Amino acid sequence: MSGALADGELLALTGRGAAAMIAACDVSPAELADAYLDRIEHDPDETNAFLHVDREATRASAELAGTLDASVPTRGVPLAVKDLLSTKDMPTTCGSRILEGFRPVYDATAVALAREAGLVNLGKANMDEFAMGSSNETSAYGVVRNPWDPTKVPGGSSGGSAAAVAGGLAPWALGSDTGGSIRQPAALCGIVGMKPTYGVVSRYGLVAFASSLDQIGPMTKDVEDCATLLGVIASPDARDTTCVGPREAVSLDKRDRLDGVRLGLPRQFMAEGIDPDVKAVIESNLRCAIELGAAIVDVDLPHAEYALAAYYLIAPAEASANLARFDGVRYGLRVDADSLGEMYDATRAKGFGLEVQRRIMIGTYALSSGYYDAYYGQAQRVRTLIARDFERVFEHCDLVIGPTSPTTAFGIGERMDDPLAMYASDICTIPVNLAALPGISIPSGLASGLPVGFQLIGPAFSENRILSAAWTLEQAFQFDPVPTRLRQEVQR
Repeated sequence: MSGALADGELLALTGRGAAAMIAACDVSPAELADAYLDRIEHDPDETNAFLHVDREATRASAELAGTLDASVPTRGVPLAVKDLLSTKDMPTTCGSRILEGFRPVYDATAVALAREAGLVNLGKANMDEFAMGSSNETSAYGVVRNPWDPTKVPGGSSGGSAAAVAGGLAPWALGSDTGGSIRQPAALCGIVGMKPTYGVVSRYGLVAFASSLDQIGPMTKDVEDCATLLGVIASPDARDTTCVGPREAVSLDKRDRLDGVRLGLPRQFMAEGIDPDVKAVIESNLRCAIELGAAIVDVDLPHAEYALAAYYLIAPAEASANLARFDGVRYGLRVDADSLGEMYDATRAKGFGLEVQRRIMIGTYALSSGYYDAYYGQAQRVRTLIARDFERVFEHCDLVIGPTSPTTAFGIGERMDDPLAMYASDICTIPVNLAALPGISIPSGLASGLPVGFQLIGPAFSENRILSAAWTLEQAFQFDPVPTRLRQEVQR
């Protein structure tokens, strides 16, 4: 049966579509898994979206899913998992040499919940090393290529997850978002990506980058799939004391119009630095929202301009503490040396890439005696001001909107020698993480043949409100999530 699933079918297949095929007995979970595994193995674009694929483990998981009661709606649906999430049946390397070959002894809570729902792990998706990057070029195992244009980056750090979904290598995926790492690659690859409210999804088993910012979320072809996958992984967890789960069950209220919905547009999100072609698409999106009955409200986030600077003090500071555990003693790479200190140095010098080393040094400096209050403490105060700005804005609007990324996908290697230009890729997404808010990116059009993402941000625990508005806009935008070049190749 798997041979009947052509590449064209896999390219367009959603998670719900896969579930419907299994429910109708058109394909078994094992056959569906085999079809995706074959496409991953013979990926014509060599996107390098996956770091670890274990056909035997995936086949076993699919066979188990096939034994579940038919009432389990997501049983047998394949899933790509970012390599930052612990999986007991596959390596977890975080895209780094320092964890090469490391196999956890437990599943992350999000992975465990996915298994309970009958989802089948296809493999571990490539990523920027320890989630530090905006282009998926810092992975120790090679760059990921954007399915829309193999000469372009897919965004990061969840670039492998985004490319897998966009390229038809998986119907949906799990990513993590610290400063935009779900939403930005979703925008660049033309898919849907959601960063939930901090604490809605458990971080247990997520290898920490910046603990006060990290959040796991879904990456899918459409908004309805996004709601479905979020509903699987959003749950309280006693093993993560910061996790409270959603305040209400995840649901999708499908409405044809946006009558009475106030959408706040911060001037900072449309200021200098936004590519003119991206800006033109967003302006077209705004006109569409008005036609649907929404009111566009001009709002101000006066401290948003400081978000990038605050983030690149807070995140590296937390990373410097979190990554101290990788020392060659307990797990992962170990480079022998004459003394313990030399062994630490040699292991980290060989195991960590340049971007990770750069951020560890920045963070260590920011936390050092005499500089803590001037840098880290000040950044935390700015973070508070940004959160208060959003609180004031939501007194005047229901959701905040704008572009997800200031540009479309840029060329591979284009920004690797300019860290500041790379960091600026997340200028529209970072404020959301600093304020611990939920946000979603939906594809909304093309600029020079590449996808543009439209971002919707809501108050804490407003995931259902965001999903509803995103679904309405998605229907109006009518964006085709299958990359143009891939659709043309299939048609030929």
